[in-house]
Amino acid sequence: MPDLSVALEQLRHKGLLRQRQIVAGPQGPYLDVGGKRYLSFCSNDYLGLANDGRIADIVVRAVARYGVGAGASHLISGHGVLHEKLEHRLAQFVGCERAVLFSTGYLANIGVIPTLVGRGDAIFSDEFNHASLIDGARLSGAKIEIYSHADTTHLAFALESSTAPRKLVISDAVFSMEGDFAPVAKLVELCERHDAWLLLDDAHGFGVVGQGGRGTLSHFGLQSKNVVYMATLGKAAGVAGAFVAGNADLVEWLIQTARGYVFSTAAPPALAAGVLISLQLIEQEQSRRDRLQHLIHALRAGLTNSPWRLLPSDTAIQGLLIGDNHAAVGLMVALKDKGIWVPAIRPPSVPRGTARLRISLSAGHSLDDVERLVTGLNECAPKSHCVQTALGD
Repeated sequence: MPDLSVALEQLRHKGLLRQRQIVAGPQGPYLDVGGKRYLSFCSNDYLGLANDGRIADIVVRAVARYGVGAGASHLISGHGVLHEKLEHRLAQFVGCERAVLFSTGYLANIGVIPTLVGRGDAIFSDEFNHASLIDGARLSGAKIEIYSHADTTHLAFALESSTAPRKLVISDAVFSMEGDFAPVAKLVELCERHDAWLLLDDAHGFGVVGQGGRGTLSHFGLQSKNVVYMATLGKAAGVAGAFVAGNADLVEWLIQTARGYVFSTAAPPALAAGVLISLQLIEQEQSRRDRLQHLIHALRAGLTNSPWRLLPSDTAIQGLLIGDNHAAVGLMVALKDKGIWVPAIRPPSVPRGTARLRISLSAGHSLDDVERLVTGLNECAPKSHCVQTALGD
């Protein structure tokens, strides 16, 4: 047997060992960890809905009526009336013919990709794609071509050179560690020109951008039969799960063949009830997105003279590039000493040499919260490299 203690020590030496932090209480701008209260910029709860009392109340009532577990997969007896209602509502919300629920975004991506392409086919993947897209591509057995981040010239050449019978372009819509948008309009154009599918992972755009929070396609005013649209329900929507939407035949094909769907127990019906209410709030409460944009502008203005580079982003994800793994962790720890929690993100989540703090803003934050973070970063700047430990993402 391999000695895993040696491998773990190697991770520690490289500044790559991670530790789980045990949070007491609900998600929100402030979190209780180990008996201490922290101002948190860790969560993907972009609209501050994860602890909304209206959603919680509906979920509790749904548990009383429908029970806790679904009991079986969707194709056996686990597909309840609330699941069906939510799928119809999600399809309508994003302007597609049909939608199908998955238990997680990771499960959706690794389930969808192998159902669309296989051996002899080709996948074209942005180099900064999420791990779930990368893993789904590997599982498919198709030839994988990686194009430079958001480089549509590179992608166009690869598509033109390909003789594969089926082609699939896969991309985050909003990149999870950079916060920038994919060049979605150009991706759609190229896929239509080359008769390719485009799997667009909108985990970090759904609910946050677009008219009424309808996501990145809405944000850019796009609609295309070539798009396979995936979004998660545990980030801006504040609950859990994911869905894939597209034309009716596509969705039926996924229901029949996506192994992660066919062989997984359905999510609890009460969660579907929670998402139904969440969609109403996302659509109706534009003030949450307006507040989030105000906080994004305030943060970027406050860090104009930072010694670290703030990556270009107009979204809730703001990456502060540090570079060295230990230095990134050191800055995270220095902030935690001030009662501010921002995660240090290191390889393999990001490329080598690009360790960073990933600042996640939420509509639940106040302007005072953002100003406190800016002040804390400025105060930590001279000594951030001195603290080395093995905590983080």
